Amino acid sequence: MKQLISLDINGRVYDLAVSPRDLLADVIRRKVGLTGTKKGCGMGDCGACTVLVEGKPVLSCITLAITCNGKKITTVEGLALPNGELNPLQAAFVNHGAIQCGFCTPGMLMSATGLLNRNPKPSIYDIKHEMSGNICRCTGFKRIIEAIEVASETGVK
Repeated sequence: MKQLISLDINGRVYDLAVSPRDLLADVIRRKVGLTGTKKGCGMGDCGACTVLVEGKPVLSCITLAITCNGKKITTVEGLALPNGELNPLQAAFVNHGAIQCGFCTPGMLMSATGLLNRNPKPSIYDIKHEMSGNICRCTGFKRIIEAIEVASETGVK
């Protein structure tokens, strides 16, 4: 039996009928139509599905949508500046070659955003620890870590 829930995604409220077993990633992608959130492993191992729920990184492929009723969710689509330009963290990823195929990038950006929200000046250890739940099979992690470090130096959140 479906239940009505309300999700505040990127500042827009969506009232949705969901099954108690619907996963947050599927609801965001299929019902809301925001396809930036990727569903990689479907087991919470790769981090491609990471979104922010109430400002904290959450693996949306293993999170029931119904548990997010009434909560604020940020997806990668919500990171851009109001004028549509890339935010400084996104720009740092581009400028440092931290993107190759791009499949993991939304999850990487959301994890990094969660880290910078909590800790605006993370150490390299903090960055590596935070990003340990995100897997990139193309670029490697050196450039990703450098991009986050540069973004943190400019005071990016």
